[in-house]
Amino acid sequence: MRAARWTALAALAALALAACAPVDEGAAAASAATDGTLATVTEGVLTIGTSDPAYSPWVVDNDPASGKGFESAVAYAVADRLGFDAEHVEWVPVTFDQIIAPGTKNFDVAINQVSISDERKASLDFSSAYYTTSQAVVTLEGTAAAEATSLADLKGLRIGAMVGTTSLTAAQQEIAPSTDVQVFNDNDLVKQALTSGLVDAIVVDLPTALYITAAELDGGVLLGQLPDSAGGDEFGLVLDKGSALTDPVTAAVDALRADGTLAELEAQWLTDAAGAPVLS
Repeated sequence: MRAARWTALAALAALALAACAPVDEGAAAASAATDGTLATVTEGVLTIGTSDPAYSPWVVDNDPASGKGFESAVAYAVADRLGFDAEHVEWVPVTFDQIIAPGTKNFDVAINQVSISDERKASLDFSSAYYTTSQAVVTLEGTAAAEATSLADLKGLRIGAMVGTTSLTAAQQEIAPSTDVQVFNDNDLVKQALTSGLVDAIVVDLPTALYITAAELDGGVLLGQLPDSAGGDEFGLVLDKGSALTDPVTAAVDALRADGTLAELEAQWLTDAAGAPVLS
């Protein structure tokens, strides 16, 4: 009888110790990823959508699987937090319109400079913001916009921006040009419109503006940031409305922000915004 009592007490003690033992959250996440607890499009794999082509500094050389570029690096950091190593991440090409359209997706999450807005949240889920940016105005040396120093200087000019973006909204609301903002399907076409003289200036997000004026546009000029967009445009990962992954992905982004990873990746991949004045 005494031996049985000691056996029972030992079992209870073991259970108590197990309950008090610290939880390895990383190991728990890895287990959830590999055992299928996290419901994904393909079991055991995290499928991530982004545009094709994808541009620097967000994705380097149009190869998100390389992990090079700010959004590619952020995506792999989030995947790692969820327990998916690089071998269990799959990329699929999707257009911006496909990402923001309502309905079931062929990806688990998408990362493509998608701004979080109440309108989009009506039909999509977003993670917390992984980056906060602003909108900027770019032109070329020798154009009608090259000497502009204020919003008033831009109002009579031809302005271009990408369809469905915060850049377009900011151009329409903050510059409010006398002629309608010309709209293009992607930022590559926006740049082509500028270089071919179809528009006098374009509006893009600040990191893109810094990159294209430094590396892509011959004689590119960054005129400055649009005032009400400075520090206010938040990019989030996109998920299906009601996705079971929304909370885990948000927790992963929050953890990367808290431990400084997002700041480190921003410093590594996004150009310093110094020298881009706010237009007024």
